[in-house]
Amino acid sequence: MNISVELTFSPLQDDFEEHIINFIKKLRASGLTVLENPLSTQVYGDYNTVMEVLRMEMETAFKLMDRGLMYLKIVKSDRSGYEPHF
Repeated sequence: MNISVELTFSPLQDDFEEHIINFIKKLRASGLTVLENPLSTQVYGDYNTVMEVLRMEMETAFKLMDRGLMYLKIVKSDRSGYEPHF
């Protein structure tokens, strides 16, 4: 089963930029389809694979900072090829 996940990672500390960049680089290196925009990062792939990568990388990211938020939206389908029709 394929899923699409939209993530917004918000470290709640002054040196937030480095944490976000490192997190996104690790997602890119995972082999999953990863798309980014200024507000969020989208990850696409097999449910078990995506969730395992996110579990590991979110845990690592949280351990490297004092405080932070991670917002996730999950859709049951691969929406990586979505194009608006209007």
